[in-house]
Amino acid sequence: MKEERISVFDIFKIGVGPSSSHTLGPWRAGQLFVKLLESITSLDEVISVKINLYGSLAKTGKGHGTDLAVQLGLSGYDPVTMDTKQIDNIKSQIADNNKLILSGSNEIDFNPKVDIIFQMRESLPFHPNALTFTADTHGSGTISETYYSVGGGFVIKGENKEEMATPCVKLPFPVDHASDLLNWHQKTGMVISDIIYENEKVWRSEDEIKTELLNIWRVMKESIYEGCHNEGILSGGLHVKRRAATLNKKLLNGKEYRNYDEWIDAIRTSGNGFKYTLDWLSCFALAVNEENASFSRVVTAPTNGSAGVIPAVLQYYLIFCNGTDEDIIRFLLTASEIGCIFKKGATISAAMGGCQAEIGVSSAMAAAGLTEVSGGTVEQCMMAAEIAMEHHLGMTCDPVGGLVQIPCIERNTMGAIKAITASQLAMQSNPENAKVSLDNVVKTMWETALDMNFRYKETSEGGLAINIPISLSEC
Repeated sequence: MKEERISVFDIFKIGVGPSSSHTLGPWRAGQLFVKLLESITSLDEVISVKINLYGSLAKTGKGHGTDLAVQLGLSGYDPVTMDTKQIDNIKSQIADNNKLILSGSNEIDFNPKVDIIFQMRESLPFHPNALTFTADTHGSGTISETYYSVGGGFVIKGENKEEMATPCVKLPFPVDHASDLLNWHQKTGMVISDIIYENEKVWRSEDEIKTELLNIWRVMKESIYEGCHNEGILSGGLHVKRRAATLNKKLLNGKEYRNYDEWIDAIRTSGNGFKYTLDWLSCFALAVNEENASFSRVVTAPTNGSAGVIPAVLQYYLIFCNGTDEDIIRFLLTASEIGCIFKKGATISAAMGGCQAEIGVSSAMAAAGLTEVSGGTVEQCMMAAEIAMEHHLGMTCDPVGGLVQIPCIERNTMGAIKAITASQLAMQSNPENAKVSLDNVVKTMWETALDMNFRYKETSEGGLAINIPISLSEC
């Protein structure tokens, strides 16, 4: 395992749906290619740009918006800040005029139907999510670069496989395996969130860490709230009807509110009991991933396809267990480190590991975060993460029509409830009696990923994707 130092803000990225590997990663790759061009020549010298998409990016790229993402990246838009309501207009302008403005400065001829090539039968050896940009210029000849979108919005560049993430630094408490985390706890007495907080201070000030974590939660809760109030049919051809808004209305039974805070009060006072709580957990998860499927802003957690699990579990805790801002910070710090351990020891890319790498990892992350804020020990946090992943092992990624809708949206509700169940099991157990460690399950997940047939790795060539009566031409 190569040394890799990952920040909580690498695991939790603010971006645009529907996919971190197929949308956010290629979008970032487009931005990186523009920077490469600027380092070699003037953008005014660029005559044309072509993009070749390989492997999973080719096979499910249209349903995941990969073609749109690379256009937005080349055009200079940023997924963190752009007005997502303008995406359709920008797409139409490029297609109608066959023109693209590189980084908002140099207009070039660009026909998306011709200049974005889906290499359906070709996959590059390093990773299934590969794309190559090629630019012809007046004075510098042809400039080309290949990028790999390796999951969770992480991008690796070129033949050197250089990861475009947080630079490697010396951390006070480096963690590559779950056993490392346990070792630091035993030496210092610190809980997981405290250990990770000390590591984060290498990159940021204490105020910046707390402010940025609460900003991550702000985007998460906005995606929940918006998703619970947006109705209609999701685009793409499957004609999937949004359900979160309908469920929200049914559960509140006509209670009025004017903003997010009043909405939370209405939820707290409109019902009780296990069924009521479970319905809301499902509603929160559905809401986020319906937003994700509609090219809205969400947080990778650790991916876009699994973006609803952690917000749903954290929202559940804040509403029904009276959580605080400090709990939000501790939850996210703890959850992020579990995601880091899976990324280093296995994968968070569905194109490499199936849906166990997305929903499974997000459920494990949520289980650990919930256990810490609920008063569990470090050992119980890791036990909760292990239980959650153990019961996602082997889950395939088989998006119908290449869209992040069926079964992806509902799977977030399943990941959320499994996270809570795993946390409660761990809290009622003695980890000393556990037969399976978190490191055991990380290793097993990776071995399962390697054994899994490629058809079940985000290609839409197996599973539900070929057994649902729908023509891909509809999408």
